[in-house]
Amino acid sequence: MIRAKDEHLTEAYMDERKMYSELVFLTKNKNQWEKNIDYVGSLLTGNSSKITAKVLWLLSEMGLQYPEKIEPYVDKIASFLESEDDLLRERSVNALGRIGRANFKLIAPYFDFLFKRSTDRCPNVRLSFIWASENIATNTPEVYEEHISVFAALLDDENNRVRIEAPEFFRVIGKRRPKYVKQYIEKLRYLTEHDDEKVVRIHAKGAIKAIESSP
Repeated sequence: MIRAKDEHLTEAYMDERKMYSELVFLTKNKNQWEKNIDYVGSLLTGNSSKITAKVLWLLSEMGLQYPEKIEPYVDKIASFLESEDDLLRERSVNALGRIGRANFKLIAPYFDFLFKRSTDRCPNVRLSFIWASENIATNTPEVYEEHISVFAALLDDENNRVRIEAPEFFRVIGKRRPKYVKQYIEKLRYLTEHDDEKVVRIHAKGAIKAIESSP
């Protein structure tokens, strides 16, 4: 016999499974995104971390396609930058990066707060910070002119995945604003010769090539 408390928990579990399935369906069906933005945005509060993480990821992709329609939810998305949950901080950073790639003005009020995540205790959050920055820099590289030293520090990160990705930011900026990063060519060259991780060496070479071949 199921007790009342257990029955309530079972119903909640089933509701979460249904909600997650709906989000998976939407993820796979981009033609349904535009008309479901408000529904997905409404799920940012009052749900489990699993649901919230999925919502943040989906809103990040919706925001790349329909940035103006995501605008009402940007403040709430940014609020997760301070979450105690590592995954929610990671997804918040990523979402701001994707939205910012499409329309930097929408995330400009939170831009400085993003940089707190460059030294986050969680490597995946630091990695997401680099990805987000690459996204933003793709269309708005000028906002990084005074911040290159932050990424130079990440070239020496203790985590391999972070260190692998860090030179990619220099490649992205190097293609668009080489003068911002020319002073770091020697640092990148050192990585091509001395870093223990092969992919770091490859990415550092790619960054140097992008910087040196750009006008």
